[in-house]
Amino acid sequence: MDSIACVGLGANLGDAAATVRAAQQALGGLPGTRLLAASRLYRTPAWGKTAQPDFINAAALLETALPARALLDGLLAIERRFGRTRAADGSDRWGARTLDLDLLLYGDEVIDEPGLHVPHPHLHERAFALVPLLEVAPLVVIPGHGPARKLPAVMAAGDIEALP
Repeated sequence: MDSIACVGLGANLGDAAATVRAAQQALGGLPGTRLLAASRLYRTPAWGKTAQPDFINAAALLETALPARALLDGLLAIERRFGRTRAADGSDRWGARTLDLDLLLYGDEVIDEPGLHVPHPHLHERAFALVPLLEVAPLVVIPGHGPARKLPAVMAAGDIEALP
């Protein structure tokens, strides 16, 4: 049976808006996967390491026959195709990047395995992920946190700007 997955997209190097749009479309090209909805693009301030360009963020809603681990592997392959390299030690976390794809939700599953954590561990805290997610899945419930639209991070979205 197919699962519904939510993916967060972000970039802040190069033509970030074009990269995020192209990556949204690339998601539908994964085996056994169909792009159901893609959010608008949002300009958001950098989070974590703030001395870098603003990010372009978006979300995508997928229907997929891929198991969660295989879907994550597909997301990482798309990142590489768009020029992303990840430091093996994680030292580039929160740094500038050509593309970042995060598996935010995989159905209502809770997965805690090495390298795979669903729901995304910080999803409930990050307006830059929640605002586009709610655009494509307005009734989404985050396991362990409840309806996304009721989370405080969504209310603190003043620095997020939808792009035309």
